[in-house]
Amino acid sequence: MKKWRNRFIIFVCLIAAVFCGVYTVYRLQQEKMETSSIYEDKSEELTAVQQEEVYPEPKEATILAAGDIMFHEPQIRAAYNEGNDTYDFKDTFKWVKPYISSSDLSIANLETVTAGKQYGYKGYPNFNSPEEVIEALKYAEFNVLSTANNHSLDQGKNGIISTIDNIEKYGLKNLGTYKTPNHSVLIENVNNINIALLSYTYGCNGMEQTLTSDELGYMINLIDEEKIRSDIEEAKKQKADLIVVFIHWGNEYQRNPNENQISLGEKMVKWGANIVFGSHPHVVQESQIIKKDGKNNFIIYSLGNFLSNQRLETVDNKYTEDGVMVQIQVEKNYERNETIIKNITYIPTWVRKYKDGNKLKYEIVPVKEFLDNKEEQGLLTTKEYTRIEDSYKDTMDKMIK
Repeated sequence: MKKWRNRFIIFVCLIAAVFCGVYTVYRLQQEKMETSSIYEDKSEELTAVQQEEVYPEPKEATILAAGDIMFHEPQIRAAYNEGNDTYDFKDTFKWVKPYISSSDLSIANLETVTAGKQYGYKGYPNFNSPEEVIEALKYAEFNVLSTANNHSLDQGKNGIISTIDNIEKYGLKNLGTYKTPNHSVLIENVNNINIALLSYTYGCNGMEQTLTSDELGYMINLIDEEKIRSDIEEAKKQKADLIVVFIHWGNEYQRNPNENQISLGEKMVKWGANIVFGSHPHVVQESQIIKKDGKNNFIIYSLGNFLSNQRLETVDNKYTEDGVMVQIQVEKNYERNETIIKNITYIPTWVRKYKDGNKLKYEIVPVKEFLDNKEEQGLLTTKEYTRIEDSYKDTMDKMIK
């Protein structure tokens, strides 16, 4: 009897042991599954966070453009210092320098060449200026000079090369004329916004014949629709966020754009240009907004004369004294991957010419600033204030509201 009882106890213990073992395995399996589920949930949460991309804050930049910069003989003589045989044009820009320097990227049309003293310094019709004119533009804090215009070849091939050399010497960049065939679209990175800059001219006053056909093909950008379209496409391939075109076109002294300007302007926007700055007419022409894909694109057909000796007394045309600096604020939105025009500011200018003792002086005047501070400054004569009042109205009447 005792023997059977012992066997029964052993049997019960074995059953209990088996049960405990099975239960332990079951609990371990459950814990493993629960742990796995927790990690899977965590993994899904991490994946969701990783997939939620973080974009940089939008970036902004300001682009400023000024019109035709010419140096006629009276201006060259006025800048000459006989005592040390040097030229100084910097004072001409002292009033507008704050506007130029406060912009992130400032561009203007240099409508002369700096071929060297050996060619003789001269004005119209075949310009050649001292290299100090570029030193003055550096002082004014321009960054890029458009050199494709009808006076690019006034001193032939050497004029183009010397001008580019001098621009580089003073730490600026040029646009539209080149020394070698191997050049690409100029793209300036401004506050992490890639801005492509292109420049073209309708012609060079018949001086194209001074170059070989090969040289003409690469040394100066002539207006050619296929080339412009191709360059815009190249700018896109190079990941340009914004495409700016500086173009020398239109009819001199005409205050309205011609049909060719309007047609080509619309085509350039259609091809992908966002901003078009026009030059050559030597008077201010209208500005315009063209919408494409829901975005505003800007054209000003002529920025007028930023600096010259042309005026009522010399060419019987008061509008040649007027110019306008256009300052455009752009914004790049990384989340939408687009760059838009946020704001456009017009800064009308007027070229002041006056005598200081026996010395002739030229100054570019920011018109509104002078009108707003007329009482405090009192820098101009009564006649000059009347002229800049007219100048301001004439210019702003052409600007899109």
